[in-house]
Amino acid sequence: MASYQGVFKRYEKKYLVSSAQYARLLRAFGGRLQPDQYGESTVCNLYFDTPDARLIRASLEKPVYKEKLRLRSYGIPDAGGTVFIELKKKYKGVVYKRRMDMPLEAATEYLVQGRAPGHMGQIAREVDWFLALYPKIRPAMYISYQRTAFAGTDEPGLRVTFDREILWRNEELRLDAGAWGTPLLAESQRLMEIKMPGAMPLWLAQLLDALQVYPVSFSKYGRAYQESRLPAGRKERVTCA
Repeated sequence: MASYQGVFKRYEKKYLVSSAQYARLLRAFGGRLQPDQYGESTVCNLYFDTPDARLIRASLEKPVYKEKLRLRSYGIPDAGGTVFIELKKKYKGVVYKRRMDMPLEAATEYLVQGRAPGHMGQIAREVDWFLALYPKIRPAMYISYQRTAFAGTDEPGLRVTFDREILWRNEELRLDAGAWGTPLLAESQRLMEIKMPGAMPLWLAQLLDALQVYPVSFSKYGRAYQESRLPAGRKERVTCA
């Protein structure tokens, strides 16, 4: 049974930054940001989709509304390790996320085999509805990365994350199979995400402008899906320590 359930509503902005920009950003943050509860972590994700990739194909068309389902862990879990089922929706630029945790084995039975572990509340009902809407949904893409995460010192709703060593694969689609796959970014790049409950703080907007850091449209799953359709010779297996 799920022991934690969370609902998030926020705005998210993404930026691709170089190693030099990353170093300048860290220096400029000063005391306004501090490492959050995860700090440095390996984030592992299993994205679910239909056999014809209906969800990601629709997402790449940049609709007003889009949704996705994923299974996430912090670190590589064992059968009894805690993982998070996340149902993420985006409507007119606002991100809504439902999240609940359970052991990996129970989550796999629920999402892959359709065996729900008893009553789990409102979020589980939303996940049930999603699974019923897409009855052929199954694991479609594994994506992992090394994340450095910060939270606002005086603005607790503000969160800034930097992801590096983003790896994807469309085989061995299990969280417990290890963090390995094909790199999604150049070694010198990081994906920065700014997550906030409302408007961006003025000091942060001014900092990004001064450092010439500009927003981009970037979906890890979307980019990985597009790369998976390239000739096999483009793929390179890399293991994340």
